[in-house]
Amino acid sequence: MKKGATAVIDIGSNSARLVIYEISSTYGFHLICEKKSKVRIGEGAYEKNGYLQPIGIHRAYLALSEFINTIKLYPVEKTFCVATSALRDAPNGVAFAAWIKEQLNLEITIIDGKTEAKFGAIAALNLLPIDSGITIDIGGGSSDLALIQNAQIIDTYSLNIGTVRLKELFFDKEKPLSQAVDFIKKELDKLPRHFRHQQAIGIGGTSRSLSKGIMRNTNYPLKKIHAFGYKVKEHMEYFHTIAVAPKTTLSYLNISKARFDTIREGALIWKEILKHIGAKKVMTSGVGVREGVFLHHFLSHPETRFPTDINPSVVSILDRFGTAHANTSQRKANMIRLFRVFEEQKKLNNKYLSTLLYATELTPIGYTFNIYHSYQHAFYVAMQELNYGVTHKEIILTAMLLRFGGKEIYNPEIYETYQSILPKASDLELLSFIFTILTTLHENSSLEHFDFKLEKNRLLIEAEGSLYLAQEKLNEIKRPEKLKLKIIDKQQIPAYQF
Repeated sequence: MKKGATAVIDIGSNSARLVIYEISSTYGFHLICEKKSKVRIGEGAYEKNGYLQPIGIHRAYLALSEFINTIKLYPVEKTFCVATSALRDAPNGVAFAAWIKEQLNLEITIIDGKTEAKFGAIAALNLLPIDSGITIDIGGGSSDLALIQNAQIIDTYSLNIGTVRLKELFFDKEKPLSQAVDFIKKELDKLPRHFRHQQAIGIGGTSRSLSKGIMRNTNYPLKKIHAFGYKVKEHMEYFHTIAVAPKTTLSYLNISKARFDTIREGALIWKEILKHIGAKKVMTSGVGVREGVFLHHFLSHPETRFPTDINPSVVSILDRFGTAHANTSQRKANMIRLFRVFEEQKKLNNKYLSTLLYATELTPIGYTFNIYHSYQHAFYVAMQELNYGVTHKEIILTAMLLRFGGKEIYNPEIYETYQSILPKASDLELLSFIFTILTTLHENSSLEHFDFKLEKNRLLIEAEGSLYLAQEKLNEIKRPEKLKLKIIDKQQIPAYQF
């Protein structure tokens, strides 16, 4: 079983970042430290034939020095440091890396654009609920794309268009926007023709900042950027407005102050790439090159993929908060049987089964904190820690099932808060009922196997043993309207005589 921690440093044209992941098992990991510094190592380089300038070198040295001191505070066994376009474009990039090695004993690997795109695609493919699309990572010096089809990385490409590059060549000089657009389009014409897809996957600071703006504009209820999606046609005007806006008005467009420096350039590049590849929808990634570097070394699978039956978030949560007494595999088998009786009568769609299984697997985590209010504990853990490989709808639905499992069907007030990304109320009511039934059976019985039948509007629960304690609790459960419950207990009570 893997244990320990791994650090990854990513030196981009605009920012340098440090992340540290704690490894909890063969497929379990979670972030325990993240640091960022807006070093702008490439500042001034594009007007100096690409040469790194003293101001950027100075900031980079200070940031990397502090990153190394931070790493020493954690049980880090491996450290990987990669640098992207600013160093690979710089004639003195290799000399800078050698100087850092001499001064700080930090080995910097300068990666090319195709490798950068591949690392981003590895992260997206493993940690987002997608199997096809084009990843787009807009950096300071380059924009790196990867084409994914049928859960395979088909091709990668790096374009020499980035936010800092565009800023220094056009925006800082107040050149007409049309010249910047022509520059972008000329570079996009180099992109191979098979880079066309309706699904775009946004990686990096530009994509995340634009998505955050959309979330604020639409009062989106879940404050989680990873796996947030939107339709392109509904927001192209917003991207254009940002690209032409004076800096003083960006806050009114729901752009954070930290992004004012390069968001106009980023929005312009983003808009043009989406048009060029024919994207109709976007999924935002909270992960990218850093996670790709980590997964490249962490996963032993030859294709750098988690097995299809493994969700890394679920594994990580159970590694940290799971309890030994729950027979999860048996619970899941019973849940499948229970769900099927409703699916066969077309009362529920099969798309909900995976969410019910997530909730079933995560049910015991609340006990780690305290048996009292265990459902509330499980709700908060799921909301914060269930991040990878799931949609926002699956996150909210899983958390809500955990929150009210075993007590009530659902809370209308919480439902109203997240209504826009939840199933319709009747489906949620039935899903909560199913989950509550199974939770109650397992928490109030030592039996492992249950059989279920649905006869018209009556659910039959049958077991080869006593359901005496469970029956009392089952009778207290609020049920969907017109649905009746019958328990068939086959325990034989021995004859007695006093």
